[in-house]
Amino acid sequence: MVEDLAKALAINPTTFSMIAVAALLIAAVVVGFIVNRILHHWTNTLQNSWGELFFALFESLPIPLLILAALYLSLYMFPLPRLYERIGTKSILALTILVLVYFPAKVSILFLRRFGQKNPGLQQVAQPVTFLVRVLFALLAVIILLENLGISLTAVWTTLGVGSVAVALALQDTLSNFFAGLYILVSRPVRPGDFIRLDSGQEGFVVSVGGRATSLRTPQNNLVIVPNSTLAKVVITNFSLPEPRLVALVPVSVAYGTDPTRAEKALLEAASDAIRHRVEGLLADPAPMVRFTPGFGESSLDFTLIVHVRQFADQITVQSELRKLILERFVKEGIQIPFPTRTIQLERAAPASLGGAGEKA
Repeated sequence: MVEDLAKALAINPTTFSMIAVAALLIAAVVVGFIVNRILHHWTNTLQNSWGELFFALFESLPIPLLILAALYLSLYMFPLPRLYERIGTKSILALTILVLVYFPAKVSILFLRRFGQKNPGLQQVAQPVTFLVRVLFALLAVIILLENLGISLTAVWTTLGVGSVAVALALQDTLSNFFAGLYILVSRPVRPGDFIRLDSGQEGFVVSVGGRATSLRTPQNNLVIVPNSTLAKVVITNFSLPEPRLVALVPVSVAYGTDPTRAEKALLEAASDAIRHRVEGLLADPAPMVRFTPGFGESSLDFTLIVHVRQFADQITVQSELRKLILERFVKEGIQIPFPTRTIQLERAAPASLGGAGEKA
């Protein structure tokens, strides 16, 4: 039938077959592109639903599937030179492997993407893991394809084995930091915006957790870069967890002889004044409280005013404003803040033992 049609058109049968195959392939690409756009439209329309996952899974398949169908029809319907038949057969094999590997890869990527959307803090984990999934499935497809084409991979495996050892040794620190970064992003002992202090003394707000290091912005507005492998090993104090609110302590000393109850009342009134003045960062609930701690000092009675602040960065401002109001309240109440004093008692024999210096004294 093809030969009769070629004769009727006065075209060489082989040339006619090549033209027909090219037309089929072009039609497959055009139709596949149109179907891809339709599926992509429904993917965007049905966001955050199972429909989005369904259409996202199939939106990339129309073009390879239609090209596969066009190649199969071409080999079945049109007489082609042996070379082109061999190329067509290998192309069908390659596309079949591509489609078979595509499904598990796409399902994994869609799962990771949805996981990252539900947990915004883990999006930085989902991105590198998605890249690794793409690379692994691509390598799997290439290996399967080469094996089916009869290409021996023994030499390749040997080269990759030796090369991977050399690369692992050369990139030991980099890989250690990378996997430590993944651990930090998954377990989330720190998050961007948290104020943390390391056991080595560095402290600051977490700016970002990258693939190699974590950046901290210190209260002096400097940037400290901590390798992820180091951060995963040290003891971390996170002042933003389990919640940003924390306790701020204001130690206050009064002179001996002051009534402790009166001093506590003055401190609570100063804290109430601060709440009425709406000091930035000071919380009214839980209510401020005073404790007679640490207690008896060398030259004073030592109290501690305990208040709650909104977050770590607010405690400096809150403590400063509270000290001003406490001083104002103490002046009004006549409560003295003592200077350090020391009483020295001399025995009666001491001046005689000092000799002339004692007589002058």
